[in-house]
Amino acid sequence: MLDPKAIVTIDGPSGSGKSTISRGLAAKLHFTYLDTGAMYRAVGLALERQAIDLADPESLAKCLATIELAFSPNGDDDVLVLLNGEDISQAIRTSEMGLVASRVSAQPLVREKLTALQRQLGEKGGLVAEGRDMGTVVFPKAACKFFLSASAEERARRRQKQLAEKGQLVNYQEILAQISKRDHDDANRALAPLKPAADAIMVDSSSMDPDAVLAFMLDSIAKKQAKGGRHGE
Repeated sequence: MLDPKAIVTIDGPSGSGKSTISRGLAAKLHFTYLDTGAMYRAVGLALERQAIDLADPESLAKCLATIELAFSPNGDDDVLVLLNGEDISQAIRTSEMGLVASRVSAQPLVREKLTALQRQLGEKGGLVAEGRDMGTVVFPKAACKFFLSASAEERARRRQKQLAEKGQLVNYQEILAQISKRDHDDANRALAPLKPAADAIMVDSSSMDPDAVLAFMLDSIAKKQAKGGRHGE
């Protein structure tokens, strides 16, 4: 369907289903899945552990220079996230780390480091990249771009269910408040704010299950290619 060296981007707010859909789409296309949200969470965890003041660029730069990130398949269609060799896959998947990731992603030094790494990973193509500025900043020439959203209430419901399945009982209103705050912070930050690319295909998943979203995206890609959609990097 797509050129094997093409890049597909999926941007959108927290809890919209980007990770699930990106993994599924990557599998359907036989592409590599790039979880950029995990990158920012990992950096956020490293900075928190060392109590780095984000307002201190010298300390921030020194800490970033010591961070090495690696990703490895774990055998169940997911990815292990390694920080300097340590598996932090579970440690970064909390609501609190999501808020930390939002704060650190607003730092130019952090974005510079991770954008360079993301582009390096995308040089070979064959990539489904999910995040918040994949189609607008990191891969502006991507072959196909999607912006996946859902209502804040639906995203809070999904998150509460996800945590409950892991044995974590979290108040719905607390989750909704965290999601609303992150939406505001991501949309209003000065650097690479969350917004759809001008040529992104909008997808509201509020009333769609993952299979329906995947089917829509695959159909959209097929139609774009039939019309001579470009291949990008």
